[in-house]
Parts: sequence; C-alpha cells; structure tokens
Amino acid sequence: MNYTRAQNLPDILKQRIVVLDGAMGTMIQRYKLSEADYRGTRFANHPIDVKGNNELLSLTRPDVISEIHRQYLAAGADLIETNTFGATTVAQDDYHMAEWAYEMNVESARLARAACDEYSTPDKPRFVAGAIGPTPKTASISPDVNDPAARNVNFEQLRAAYYEQAKGLMDGGADVFLVETIFDTLNAKAALFALEELFENTQERLPVMISGTVTDASGRILSGQTVEAFWYSLRHAKPITFGLNCALGAELMRPYIAELAKICDCGISCYPNAGLPNPMSDTGFDETPNITAGHLHHFAESGLVNLVGGCCGTTPDHIAAIAQAVATQKPRALTSA
Repeated sequence: MNYTRAQNLPDILKQRIVVLDGAMGTMIQRYKLSEADYRGTRFANHPIDVKGNNELLSLTRPDVISEIHRQYLAAGADLIETNTFGATTVAQDDYHMAEWAYEMNVESARLARAACDEYSTPDKPRFVAGAIGPTPKTASISPDVNDPAARNVNFEQLRAAYYEQAKGLMDGGADVFLVETIFDTLNAKAALFALEELFENTQERLPVMISGTVTDASGRILSGQTVEAFWYSLRHAKPITFGLNCALGAELMRPYIAELAKICDCGISCYPNAGLPNPMSDTGFDETPNITAGHLHHFAESGLVNLVGGCCGTTPDHIAAIAQAVATQKPRALTSA
C-alpha cells in the first residue's frame, strides 16, 4: 500500500510492539466536569442536557482533552486516539448536535495532532489515530423484539455519517483511521466503505486499523460472528492491524487474540478493559496497571501481538506499565503488512 500519511508505521509494527493510549472517558471522569463545563458559553442555551457528550469537550474544554493526550504520550503511547468515538451525526443526534459532528472531528484531530507533534522524536514518532466508533445504532439487529425486520438505521445513513466523520479527521490531521469497538460487522462495513470512498475522492490513503468487541464468553461479536468469521468479512480492507478491544479484560480476551494471531496476515492489536466492571472501584474497573500490563506481557511473550494499549478503566499509569512490559518483547512476526 502507498500511504500518504504514517508511511513508516507498517515497518514500525514489524520492528517492535507499538503502544496505543488508554481510556478517554475514564480520564474525563476524573475532572468531574459539570453541565456548564460541557456547554461552555457557545452552547449555554442548548435545549437539552449535554453532560456526558465527551466529544463536545473538544469544542468547549479543549484544555482537558489536550491534557489527557499529553498524559498518555508522556506515559509512552506511540498512538493516541482522537476524542471522536461518538462524533458521528448518528450518535450526536441523541444530543441534538448532529450539525456539529464534522467540527468535532476536525478539532479533535487538531488537538491530538498538536500533542503528537510536541512529543514526537526521530526515534519515537507519535501518530494520531482517528477514532471511529460503532454508533449507538445497529444495522444488523432489530431494536424491536416483536419485529425482527425492524431497523433504526440503514447502511446508507451509516456510510454518510462515517464519511463526514472521516473527512473531518483527515482534515484535522489524523495519520491513521481506527475503526473500533465493532459489535456489528455491517456497521463496520459502512465505515470501511466510506473510508475507501474518501481515499478515492481525496487521492490520499491512510493506514486503517480495525478492532472488534467480543461481548461475552460465546466468543462472538454482538451481531453473531465468531472472531474468525469477523476477520474474513473485513480482511478485504487490508488493515495494518486487526484485533479486539473493550468488553473483556485481557485474560478473557486471550483465546480470541490467539485465534486471530493464527489467521490474520496483518498486525494483531489488543487493548482490553482493566478487567471486568466494578461499580465500587474508583475507575469502575478492578485491574491495577501491573495486572493489565502483566497479562499483555504474556501475550507479547507468546508472540501474539503487534499493538497493545488499554480501553475502559485504563489510565496513563496503565499505559506506562504496559509500555514497560512490552518494551523488550519482539512483535508477532508478520507475513505481510
């Protein structure tokens, strides 16, 4: 692939284990922001509550988002994700903020770009991963138990929303696209279709990373596929990494990562939650940095991974421990990139 950005990332994945950042939402919670913080002056008169719309903070509290990015970079992350997990018109519609989705993506990418540029060195370049989340709606599963054919979103609506998001991320300076936390393969196909369309229209091509979510011990994503079927459904996108994130802690994720490591002809990514949820814990999750890092160290030791990081409940302390735990480990050997 001739990439116009992050041309060196595929080679770096062959040379060492690359580290992704940790949870954005977990870190935002630490700031204990109010409804007024989320609104700022610009959205002071917005008709409905917006607290919890984390993507909006890129517009109203960019200082918070920038600070979180810098903490992860200081911890050793090679890639940081933009604050855009829910920055699609489909997701923002819940807050009556769909019209600002494009701007959220541009500004989020700019914040991450500035932080990466600040921390990049010739020996350790830093990359902006444009985060493309699954949206709260699913193209494959009925929202009505009495009507299996019912849908609350279709492929074309998703494609248009993802195209706008990806264009904003590209315009703001993203290096790679990360289609993540996939629970519905059809949603992911809409995102990947939109990316391909964007590449054709702009004559730019960015590396693509794909990460799905196994939601329980069945070993399947929510729309029903095993991880093997999930890979074969999406491998046509020629991602530089393919793997799993969220829902499970590393220990429960291991068999599925091992399965992907056997069949994928690209890098394997794994960024688990800090264990399973625990509402009584400060972060909502139990695993300390050393526990999560220990699991990922074993993954690396077993030759299973090329990229590791953290999802829900993980912090800069987790990422620092993970970076240290895999620093001397060799990445999984790639047959191609």
